[in-house]
Amino acid sequence: MINFLDLAKVNNRFRDEINSRIANILDEGWYLQGKYNEIFSYNFAQYCGTKYALGVANGLDALNLIIKAAGFAQGDEIIVPANTYIATILAISQNGCTPVLVEPDINTYNINPDLIEEKITNKTKAIMVVHLYGQAVQMEKIQELAQKYNLKVFEDSAQAHGAVYQNKKVGNLSDASAFSFYPGKNLGCLGDGGAITTNDQDLYKKIKAIANYGSDKKYHHIYKGVNSRLDEIQAAVLDIKLKYLDKDNQYRRQISKFYRENIKNSQIILPKTYDENAHVWHVFPIRTKRRDELQKYLNNNSIQTIIHYPTPPHKQNAYKEWNNLKFPITEEIHNTIISLPISPVMSENEIKRVVEVVNDFI
Repeated sequence: MINFLDLAKVNNRFRDEINSRIANILDEGWYLQGKYNEIFSYNFAQYCGTKYALGVANGLDALNLIIKAAGFAQGDEIIVPANTYIATILAISQNGCTPVLVEPDINTYNINPDLIEEKITNKTKAIMVVHLYGQAVQMEKIQELAQKYNLKVFEDSAQAHGAVYQNKKVGNLSDASAFSFYPGKNLGCLGDGGAITTNDQDLYKKIKAIANYGSDKKYHHIYKGVNSRLDEIQAAVLDIKLKYLDKDNQYRRQISKFYRENIKNSQIILPKTYDENAHVWHVFPIRTKRRDELQKYLNNNSIQTIIHYPTPPHKQNAYKEWNNLKFPITEEIHNTIISLPISPVMSENEIKRVVEVVNDFI
């Protein structure tokens, strides 16, 4: 079987370095808010090109903390893509704000900047972009709209570690950005983990305090905070893997290019990118009207696939109030999309085999 993602193989490349770091943590007996958090936060900020980075418990917490620290009022609106993983939207509604859904561009799968302005009202306070599947959103028009209407811009960068837009990495394209380090991400830890990046010192200090029970110093609480911290083991693992991220991303780009140049099946719609550096190919999403048949066929030929995602947020039971809404582009994507294997540990033979089998699908 060609696995969609072989995490054991991914992480075994760093086994000796990881074991050494974990042994050091065990010897020192310091498991939270220690030196590895400081080291990783500094190195991740440097990597993203931001002044600040803060490790938190997971990607949803990162999104939640950004919105919470922004201080929006109940019912304030945040514009968000209709085509996204539900976490982006959950963070908005969990903070008492109203998600306002906008259709994606069918070519990039990211939010369509040309459809945003018509959704802006006097309640709109922010635009939350999602660099979906690993491709950086084209931010220029969004930044212009934010300036015109005095809006905050936030990034959900959970799938796009290292993607570049106009010589800047994601995480450095807005007021603040949320990252996930879920094990399957391009930069993944050995459990749950997340981070926030920003250039805003005041926002950083507020988020840091809120994430630590609302405390700016021990037993002194200035906000009604939460407990969301990246533990030392995960920070240490992430700092090791960060050194190899660009190399891994480049290999993903090579696989993607090979797929795009060699998959020749008229039933398959291949993904597109406006700039090779803008995409880090967290997944390689193709579309076909015969999605379920294709998935069964590939599985029968020992190729594992995953659907990202079968049901859009506005059709989920969690948001029953939206179930009658129509977002035809989003629904088209969710009804036809399927992700082929792509990872930094795929062999050349596996890559060629995926192409051969997909091309033979009739």
